[in-house]
Amino acid sequence: MTLVIAMDGPSGSGKSSVSKGVARALGLRYLDTGAMYRAMTWWMLHEGVPVDDPAAIAARAGEPDLNSGTDPAAPTITVDGVDVSGPIRGQEVTGAVSAVAAVPAVRERLVALQREIIGAGGIVVEGRDIGTVVAPAAQVKIYLTASAEARAQRRSAELSGASITATQADLARRDRLDSTRKVDPLAQAADAIELDTTSLGLDEVIEEVLRIARKNLAAADGDSASPARSLTGEPPQRSETSE
Repeated sequence: MTLVIAMDGPSGSGKSSVSKGVARALGLRYLDTGAMYRAMTWWMLHEGVPVDDPAAIAARAGEPDLNSGTDPAAPTITVDGVDVSGPIRGQEVTGAVSAVAAVPAVRERLVALQREIIGAGGIVVEGRDIGTVVAPAAQVKIYLTASAEARAQRRSAELSGASITATQADLARRDRLDSTRKVDPLAQAADAIELDTTSLGLDEVIEEVLRIARKNLAAADGDSASPARSLTGEPPQRSETSE
């Protein structure tokens, strides 16, 4: 199946839960590109690279071996063979990931890896620049939003009751950094469908995305026999490190 669903939006909008639910329902692979940036950030911190020094980050961005599993029921992320699924969600990584992700050398390397994983399609990809940069030719582009309060409440619950006020302030900080960085900022693609999830339950959002996606399945399946180009807009590629 050549279908690519690009799921973009700010932190706390529900991208991960919705993307995994949609991927499971349609039998597609799943990729969390944010986890890749977090994994790179974890490695920089682990190696003692100053995360406030873009030049130092750029100099070592090519070193870590990142491997992203694409099973929506059990997505994985490893760095140099080490499972970092838990550590990358810690506060230290969360506080530094926007700075690391803004470094052009980091984005260049990870976008290339993401395109390898996407390959010819059959995947739901979530992030902040999927529909605009990583996979601009994706047949389905969704931009999830939610009120600042709803996003903070959701993220606070994920963090086991962290202060909603502090969480909202941190989300605002990350929004500002992600949307104003010079390279590949958080943005809604011109042809993306915006879904406000503030007052919707998870199942409702998943069902709406499925409704949109199913309208594109027949056309996507019809195009699957043509290998002319991948749905990222780049020549189709496969990498053994992508699975």
